[in-house]
Parts: sequence; C-alpha cells; structure tokens
Amino acid sequence: QVQLAESGGGLVQTGGSLRLSCVASGRLFNVYVLAWYRQAPGEERELVALIRRDDSITYADSVKGRATISKDTAKNTVLLQMNSLKPEDTAVYYCAALEFGSSQYSWGQGTQVTVSS
Repeated sequence: QVQLAESGGGLVQTGGSLRLSCVASGRLFNVYVLAWYRQAPGEERELVALIRRDDSITYADSVKGRATISKDTAKNTVLLQMNSLKPEDTAVYYCAALEFGSSQYSWGQGTQVTVSS
C-alpha cells in the first residue's frame, strides 16, 4: 500500500498562487499514476491533474493553463502548482496514487484551499 501526505493548502486571494506538495511512502515501486483530485462542498470529487509513470500528464479542462503537476522521484514527492486562482478552485485537494493491478486509488488526508474573492 501507498501512504500519502499533502501540504501547502491555505487561504489565497483571487489571482494568487499556491503550490501543493504530496510526499509518498510505502510500495512506491508499484505506482503508475500520481494524481491530484479536489472536492468542493456538496460536489463530487473531481480530477485536477495526473502524471503517469512515463511522465505523460492529463489536466482537467478547468485548470488547463493554470496548473502544473510535477514529480520529484528522488524525494518521492508530487507537486501541484496552481496559478491565477479563482473562487471556484476552493476545495479540499487530495493526493492519490494508483498501483499496477489495482482499480482503486490510495488517498491522502487532503488539504484545504480557499480562494477569496
């Protein structure tokens, strides 16, 4: 299993930036997708961005051009840089990892991002 711990959330004004960090531990050799999801109050959890083992990346349309996902393999860390933040980006952001042979993500505890208007 993979354990994930997010950090970097907080309160930011519209137009500001945040960098979220997620440190992974455990069975990392078996991970082929690292992802960021978010969940706003009353909404379903949605994908923000993911990076695959081959470094290919997928972004949600809502964050394209404003988000950058990256990984630091040496530090077992996946980062999410968010720029030009909007109030609708307010949510709990979760780090997730998907292992080969599994259909379910492992999840972190989440970090709150609040964008004030």
